[in-house]
Amino acid sequence: MDAAQLARWTRFAAKGGIGRGTALRDCVAEGPEDLMFMQGDEIVFLMSVADGRYLGYCEGVVGQFSGPDVQLHGKLKKAVFARR
Repeated sequence: MDAAQLARWTRFAAKGGIGRGTALRDCVAEGPEDLMFMQGDEIVFLMSVADGRYLGYCEGVVGQFSGPDVQLHGKLKKAVFARR
């Protein structure tokens, strides 16, 4: 992920993304695209990537994670894309 893309996702995370959740267990990143977090960390959902996998933000890092590892707070919003 390039710096401009990371900056866009970070700004989107600051606005709350499409939802928030709390990590249910520790997750160690198995690849460079994975998000690492500890139990109790707050995760911001950024977008759905694949069935049960999401792009998320935690403590300044953007990466993919498995949905069942995070307790969602409420419902996920639908992402709205705007052109500039």
